[in-house]
Amino acid sequence: MKSKIDLAFKKCKKEKRPALITYTVAGDNTKNNSLKILNVISKHADILELGFPHNTPIADGGQIQGSSHRALRNGIKLKDVFQIVKKFKVSNPSKPLILMGYFNLIYQSGENNFLKSCKDSGVDGLIVVDLPYPENKNFAKKCKKKSIDFIQLLSPTTSKERMRKIINYSRNMIYYISMLSTTGGKLKVSPRKILHNYSKIKRINRKKNIVIGFGITNKTIASLKKADGLVVGSQLCKTITNSLKKRLNAAKVLNKMVYNLKKQII
Repeated sequence: MKSKIDLAFKKCKKEKRPALITYTVAGDNTKNNSLKILNVISKHADILELGFPHNTPIADGGQIQGSSHRALRNGIKLKDVFQIVKKFKVSNPSKPLILMGYFNLIYQSGENNFLKSCKDSGVDGLIVVDLPYPENKNFAKKCKKKSIDFIQLLSPTTSKERMRKIINYSRNMIYYISMLSTTGGKLKVSPRKILHNYSKIKRINRKKNIVIGFGITNKTIASLKKADGLVVGSQLCKTITNSLKKRLNAAKVLNKMVYNLKKQII
């Protein structure tokens, strides 16, 4: 079975543009609203990341923490996350969806049970922030058997030797963290410097799809469009927060925002 994630990158490369990858938290602020948001932004985004709500984050900044808090306060459980994915996939079977979160929820569920739920609901990929290489090798093998892409992380402090190993071991997508920060922080490194670091990574293996995340907003996205893909998350979570405060329809507001993000990289 061909990877939907890889197919999305191939389509974007034919169109000579990066993939637009969005991140929202499952169940923010309700299951129904979360599903509406996914359905709306999928018209413009090439790949969707969906975070499972978590109360002890490692890499998530304030905006994503706020989204997680709203979802948890409304009683969202892991089974609800899979229900959202399943319902989304009924309407959008070819749109790649990646679950992103932390290993303790997977551990509590049991790796095999968790991956069965992923497969049954239609998850295409997984990012597990606190399960680094090489500790993730066994879990990554289990993902591969289920035709789920396990997505590895690289950072500015990853050594070249380690980078080579991670890239060679990776499959259809690699996530490059642009700066040493939690999500949602201002871009502390110039886009030129980020692309300089990025090009060094790409030279290791040009066939791999490498995306840039952290600090990507409507103000920075155009300057980084040489990448294979760009992830926008905190800005979307912040927009949901502001929409709820103003009693606006978050799905409609995000539809316009993601449309405008896409326009900047075409």
